[in-house]
Amino acid sequence: MFNNLASLAHTFFFGSLAYIFVILALRISGKRTLSKWNAFDFVVTIAYGSILAAMLLAKGTSLLQGILGLSVLLVLQFVLTWLSARSSVVQKLIKTQPTLLLFRGEFCRNALLQERVTEGEIRAAVRAEGIGSLENVEAVVMETDGSFSVIPNIGSRGDSALADVQGYGASAYSIQ
Repeated sequence: MFNNLASLAHTFFFGSLAYIFVILALRISGKRTLSKWNAFDFVVTIAYGSILAAMLLAKGTSLLQGILGLSVLLVLQFVLTWLSARSSVVQKLIKTQPTLLLFRGEFCRNALLQERVTEGEIRAAVRAEGIGSLENVEAVVMETDGSFSVIPNIGSRGDSALADVQGYGASAYSIQ
């Protein structure tokens, strides 16, 4: 039921040191390190947890190996996000565009098929925002992280938040 005291002490000691390192490294690397703006960020965040778990529980993984693994991911994530913020080419390589799924109460059928989203999922997202009618929705956008943004009718207030959404613009009026 319980491992020997040496195993428990190992987990406690390495876990404490790893935790301190992770906190310091994340503070140094900045908020963007753990953001979930796209699938790439999500995968890297999961990898951090996997390395930390290996440091805590795998006797074959030394503290130095774990710290090196975390450091490599942190540095690569920092470099990639730094480049992405400065280069549209790098940004296009690692990030997807938000996609318009519903526009002015009408489903964008081609976009739904392309993104593998059902009408029911769109309706659920609209209901989650407390809106009872699709006609009261200006747009539903699938964001780069896979979440849905529901934008209520905007009337004459403008639509600048939709400027970078794939499928919005002239083609948004020909919903297929």
